[in-house]
Amino acid sequence: MSTNDEDSFVYDEATGEWISAADAAAKASAENVVEVRDSVGNLLADGDQVTLIKDLTVKGAGQTLKRGTLIKSIRLTGDAQEIDCKHDGIKGLVLRAEFVRKR
Repeated sequence: MSTNDEDSFVYDEATGEWISAADAAAKASAENVVEVRDSVGNLLADGDQVTLIKDLTVKGAGQTLKRGTLIKSIRLTGDAQEIDCKHDGIKGLVLRAEFVRKR
């Protein structure tokens, strides 16, 4: 008897059917993906450029990021509302997705 994933089947309790182990693994990984959307509903991804839609005061940095500021090369954090960014003079900047728009 073979133990390959192609030959193995698992019971999917959600659908009540037997599915291949490869399909089950793909389904599980798809469920763990967090969608991050900007202020107008565009899907964001790592490396995207975003623009601020309002002035934001950065706590601890004593700076205000003005509306229209371009943020390059964002990174997703795994949270549906937070993105990690780099900006001149500010290390570890995390912005809420509701305050940016994809460029």
